[in-house]
Amino acid sequence: MKRRHFLGLAGLTGLVGVIPGVSFGFPRLNLEAAPGLEKLELSEDEWRERLSDEAFNVLRKERTEYAFSSPLDEEEREGEYRCAGCDLLLFTSAMKYDSRTGWPSFFEHVEGHLLTKLDFKMIWPRTEYHCARCGGHQGHVFGDGPEPTGLRWCNNGDALRFVPA
Repeated sequence: MKRRHFLGLAGLTGLVGVIPGVSFGFPRLNLEAAPGLEKLELSEDEWRERLSDEAFNVLRKERTEYAFSSPLDEEEREGEYRCAGCDLLLFTSAMKYDSRTGWPSFFEHVEGHLLTKLDFKMIWPRTEYHCARCGGHQGHVFGDGPEPTGLRWCNNGDALRFVPA
């Protein structure tokens, strides 16, 4: 990449926080935790003991599982989707839809149970979201979802636990 292209891209991505209302195609959400929701803080060793290797890599190291690798992508039963780290309810089956992206996707979430932050790991900014109780990385939210919200909460299956109704 030529230096001027890199500097131009760096300057453009830096404008995201400077120009009010500019979203560059990603939803800018500032979510707050539900009142009274107590944080769960464990040491890295305690997390490793509690989680599978796959769940640890996603929840604690903010990695992404391979597309189409999670059985939860095709889960169609009624039930709840809970954080694999702390069991906090994040989504219900009524909020889920088939985005055809290879990851479980939802158009809505349980209010107060997810927190967001900007993620620049792919250079272009994205909105990353985490469990409000344990801080476990869940996925990214995009503005290409269905009505009524227009959002796609694209979740790692390894970060969720499905509880059938």
